[in-house]
Amino acid sequence: MPSHFDTDAEDAKLASIRGEEEEDLTRLMSDKYSIPYTDLSIVPINMDALRVIPEAEAKEAQAVAFDKNGKHLSLALKDPKADVYTQLHTRLADAGYIIEEFLVSRASLERAYARYADLSQAHGTDAGVFAITAEDIATLGPKLSTLPLLRAYLMEAISTKHISQISALLEDILVAALTMRASDIHFEPGEDGVRLRLRLDGILTDAFLFNEHSYRLIDSRIKLLSGLKLNITDRAQDGRFSISTGTAEIEIRTSVIPGNYGESVVLRILDPNATQHSLTEMGISAKLLARLEIEIRRPTGMLLTTGPTGSGKTTTLYSFMREIHTPEIKIVTIEDPVEYHLPGIVQTQVNGDDYTFASGLRSVLRQDPDVIMVGEIRDSEVADVAIQAALTGHFVFTTLHTNNAAGAFPRLVDLGADPKSFASAVTVAMAQRLVRTLDPATKVKRATTDEEKKIMTRIFEGLTDPALMPTSFDEVWSAAGGEDDNAGYKGRTGLVEAIFMDEELGEFLRDNPSAGDIANHVKRQGYLTIAQDGVSKALAGITSLEEVFKVIDLPRD
Repeated sequence: MPSHFDTDAEDAKLASIRGEEEEDLTRLMSDKYSIPYTDLSIVPINMDALRVIPEAEAKEAQAVAFDKNGKHLSLALKDPKADVYTQLHTRLADAGYIIEEFLVSRASLERAYARYADLSQAHGTDAGVFAITAEDIATLGPKLSTLPLLRAYLMEAISTKHISQISALLEDILVAALTMRASDIHFEPGEDGVRLRLRLDGILTDAFLFNEHSYRLIDSRIKLLSGLKLNITDRAQDGRFSISTGTAEIEIRTSVIPGNYGESVVLRILDPNATQHSLTEMGISAKLLARLEIEIRRPTGMLLTTGPTGSGKTTTLYSFMREIHTPEIKIVTIEDPVEYHLPGIVQTQVNGDDYTFASGLRSVLRQDPDVIMVGEIRDSEVADVAIQAALTGHFVFTTLHTNNAAGAFPRLVDLGADPKSFASAVTVAMAQRLVRTLDPATKVKRATTDEEKKIMTRIFEGLTDPALMPTSFDEVWSAAGGEDDNAGYKGRTGLVEAIFMDEELGEFLRDNPSAGDIANHVKRQGYLTIAQDGVSKALAGITSLEEVFKVIDLPRD
């Protein structure tokens, strides 16, 4: 009996082959015309861009606008030599559009033409701004408020295999990140797929695994929004875009680097609300806070805050500047880059070799500021100018990369600073770390182990203020486990230590002592170290010992 011939399957196979041949031919023609090739089956189409060219004109010219950022327009076309297309190009250029051309196949154009039917249901956005309405956040936010909910939502969206649904995945991920207060979104291609990870309360956490096709749509959408080149995949690119929520504008910094399995993308979320902390919300102990509130109001001097990347140094300095800012005080900042905008404060950004921290600082001094914030002291030139500024009638806020407050002074010496100037220039050296805070609704109390008691006892050796000594090391608080990878924690707080300049310390620093000797010398000032502050917060149920021990150097036997 003859076997049944499946004509539908064969027709589909032939259509697929013809489609591949057409795409291959379009790639060859792109080389001939020196116009980048793209495929609109994997590139999302921006509705605002589609509106630029009426459907009838687009079909006649065999061209369609598929992305728009301000006056920058991405245009997909079939035949760059056609008279009708040339007329369209001229009209758009005369209207002020800056056009970037992409060669596409007939199949790509047909996919784009089909999207005209969606225009009546699509809402416009402001030029250069990606809009997520308050209604979107209110509707989607509860559905995406935890990692398990996000995973289930993305799995359902991808299973529909509808291109418009998959194209909206980036919006869903951004809503989830904003709802969960993530600081970064990571897309990491690997052998088994593309891993989505969110940094929640400082911890990078797996969220989902995308297939290659879905990720290519998301990757293209990100690059278009960020003003990056679609056809460049073998070089790093950096860009940015904004999210308008109706009540705030949140900036997204985009970093793309090539990898073995595709482009790795990181989106850094710069939410201005993240820095809106008062000094009392920073987690600074009461005794230390009272002293800092006096020190930051000095007319001259320097406050150094130290710690590793991501320890909240910039947020702390912003909080200090907001605290002291009045109409009578002129504050100027030099940053790399300006991440958050502060009303009433002049903020400038370094720009390669033309405007560096050193040259910028010299220029700022001619602006008659009262307070200067230097994003980071990186070299001897910046250190020297910053110290001179502190000695000549200005108060300087700045940061250094050292492990503790005592290490700030040897680090300045390494950068060429004169120890004899420290007593007159540097008034405060701070250090800080960030730890996750326990969820008050789920935290549990437990007995400490003998080993933990020994560690805590050693940490508090040498504390000279008995009022700061814990009454007992017998019990601490811990996080309750759960389904969520971040279960038991909610938010972050700071662990902070500080050294204050006085005459005795100034004399001691003249001989360039080690960081360890400085730390021992200032115990007499009676403030908590980072380790002591962390243990105190664990005993008080603010954080856990596990969190504290992750970020401090434990004392050796």
